[in-house]
Amino acid sequence: MALVLFILLMALFLINVPIAVALGLASTLVFFIDGNVSLIVIIQRMFNSVDSFPLMAIPFFILAGKLMESGGISRRLIHLANVIFGRVKGGLGIVSIVACAFFAAISGSAAATTAAVGALMIPAMVNKGYDKSFATAIQAAGGTIGIMIPPSVPLVLYGVAAGVSVSELFIAGIVPGLFVMVSLILLVYLISLKEGYGGGEKFGFKDFFKAFLDAFLALMMPVIILGGIYGGIFTPTEAAVVAVVYGLIVGVFIYREIKLADLSKIFSSSVVVTAVIMFIIAGASVFGYYLTRQRIPAELTELMLSVTDNWIIALLIINLLLLICGVFLETSAAIIILTPILVPIANALGIDLVHFGIIMIVNLGIGFITPPVGVNLFVAANIAGTKFESLLKAIVPFILIMIVDVLIISFIPGISLFLLGD
Repeated sequence: MALVLFILLMALFLINVPIAVALGLASTLVFFIDGNVSLIVIIQRMFNSVDSFPLMAIPFFILAGKLMESGGISRRLIHLANVIFGRVKGGLGIVSIVACAFFAAISGSAAATTAAVGALMIPAMVNKGYDKSFATAIQAAGGTIGIMIPPSVPLVLYGVAAGVSVSELFIAGIVPGLFVMVSLILLVYLISLKEGYGGGEKFGFKDFFKAFLDAFLALMMPVIILGGIYGGIFTPTEAAVVAVVYGLIVGVFIYREIKLADLSKIFSSSVVVTAVIMFIIAGASVFGYYLTRQRIPAELTELMLSVTDNWIIALLIINLLLLICGVFLETSAAIIILTPILVPIANALGIDLVHFGIIMIVNLGIGFITPPVGVNLFVAANIAGTKFESLLKAIVPFILIMIVDVLIISFIPGISLFLLGD
């Protein structure tokens, strides 16, 4: 029956049934055929899966990101980054990556980071003579940092699914996110050096000081969020609410770039994104419930350990699985589906579950820039007004460098656990 479940799921994916519906429908059909569980239990499972206090952080972080995007925050952060890095080769490309890291500390979403920064940076790079495909690929890759540097919606999902502290995951995500940022910057610099892109912008301390003051309130938001969580002042969910209040005050009353008439659009778009994620969680919970009842995670753990008890080889296999799943599955769905399966294996191998969560998130982040799902590629291509297919060659170096990043993060746990003191 487990095989029937996976066949049904793949069939529904192939005919373009939405992921949430496919997960719930395939699982319900198998339960119906099996006949051992009342269908009322399925509804209860779906409701209980989203009736979670930690999950409340998701809509608030999404709303905070949209408030900051509409409130002029991204523009100020980009200007500050440009003042600092604009003078070096590939300066605008580097600015794009750094701005994504800044915005990642606000939005928690890869697609939102790509859209908010890309709308300004892709046209700017093209106007400065960057190849359009290269500029668009930079932005798509930079956007993946959105789910690595906290706050991160996928980290919240993993924390809830794995029973791991979201606060610890947020702290653990900082260094790996910055590590990926630096690797992407180096790649952009080397390619730009070869192709002769950018450079020549003047740097002045007066301009820097002015840009820093202008962006100060934007920079304070991640400080307040992460400082409050790290200092034990509030939980990640409470931090998300603080971020919304802060975003409203800054966007409406200080920067005055959000009008009261804009709020209904901001709120409604946040509700739509939240509903999609919650629907996926509800559908995936039924899928996970069936797998657990059939002891699939336990049997896979036994199978993995029968193949190898070497954590290095096992981690290579898991990374390959995550990479393949990230190519075909939306990130939220992949986390909810794979976490109950892989966490027991990680436990059996003695892998720290906080570290394992970071491995999952960084690995699945590559899925944002790999076809056919590649959400960031579609978002960036739409902003650039270019075809998705034209990006495939330009994105390859970014995919390769991120695979190297995943392997380094996987086999050096200290990168993830350094700030936790482990």
